[in-house]
Amino acid sequence: HHGPHGCGTQGRRGEVRMTARVSSAQGAAVSLDRVLVVMMSAVGDAVHVLPVLHALKRVAPQMHVTWVLQPGPATLVRGHPLVQDIVLFDRSAGLRGFLDIRRELAARPATVVLNLQVYFKAGVNTTFTQAPVKLGFDVTRARDMNWLFTTHRIAPHAMQHVQDQYFEFSDWLGAPSAPVAWGLGPWNDEEREWQRAFVAPYDRPIAPIVVATSKAEKDWPAERWAVVCDALWNDFGLQPVLVGGRSPRELAAEQVIMERARHKPVSALGSGLRKLAGILDAAALVLSPDTGPLHLAVALDRPVVSLIGYSNPKRVGPYRKFGDLMIDAYGDPGEDYPISMENRPGRMPRIGVDDVLDRVQRWRDRYRA
Repeated sequence: HHGPHGCGTQGRRGEVRMTARVSSAQGAAVSLDRVLVVMMSAVGDAVHVLPVLHALKRVAPQMHVTWVLQPGPATLVRGHPLVQDIVLFDRSAGLRGFLDIRRELAARPATVVLNLQVYFKAGVNTTFTQAPVKLGFDVTRARDMNWLFTTHRIAPHAMQHVQDQYFEFSDWLGAPSAPVAWGLGPWNDEEREWQRAFVAPYDRPIAPIVVATSKAEKDWPAERWAVVCDALWNDFGLQPVLVGGRSPRELAAEQVIMERARHKPVSALGSGLRKLAGILDAAALVLSPDTGPLHLAVALDRPVVSLIGYSNPKRVGPYRKFGDLMIDAYGDPGEDYPISMENRPGRMPRIGVDDVLDRVQRWRDRYRA
């Protein structure tokens, strides 16, 4: 179930390094000594950046990475072995936030900028560095006039999965994307100890449920999650654990689930992203709509039942694994839809409790050790 990038390309590490820079890629001669990443907001996108850094590191072991990030996703990335430096971008600070970034980046010379975020604010932050190569998306895909802020652009390409679009950057720089690696999970003894203590009270494997997302249209009705919680406990011998933040919608979902589930699940809402990674890493099975923790589960190689209806799953679904556990309410039965940015509101309620439990059964048949 690991797909084409699961294994087999590592070989002896030395060989990869010697041949990697001998490449027909356009940017193969670009120095990767000091890489600046501009990708500031979404957790899922931050997860998708990590395999690009792994690809670059394999051809440039000396690479130093600075990443411009908002405080939320920064908590997930801080401490990652491939990220030496994080510059925090405070979007709420208005002009002062941009001036802070300008000052910070002036003190951090870069040889190449990866402008992975096609928003105006990302473009503005890209102008604050004197790097000779500022790599961004082609004109067609660079919304918000983002191409104005870059010196080089990847080649035009049909829409792909977000992860594959990011790999176009490492391809341009002459770095093969395989093997795909994220390097997430508990990084130190303290985190591993916290993880052990978290699962210790439960006499059965945990099944984290991501109760809500950043957009109501991507959420699944909370009363249905309550029914799923009872089935996980009664029929599958799993301990449901509610995970996510403490936004009003997440708290509202938690309340409905707690009121309606006959066997109360455990709530770990508000654990923070690093602890969430520890919880997901310890999971037997994760259940999630289309949101950052879904991609975190995939990165940690934990089987995940994904519920996708609003966004295009060919673009944002679980990357190259656990596709058999995905519920696609975006497409109509038999529809071969193209990969696109088009969203389809009103689809999530089409997913029934039975659809979810069918995938849990499939997990038990195929993945349960």
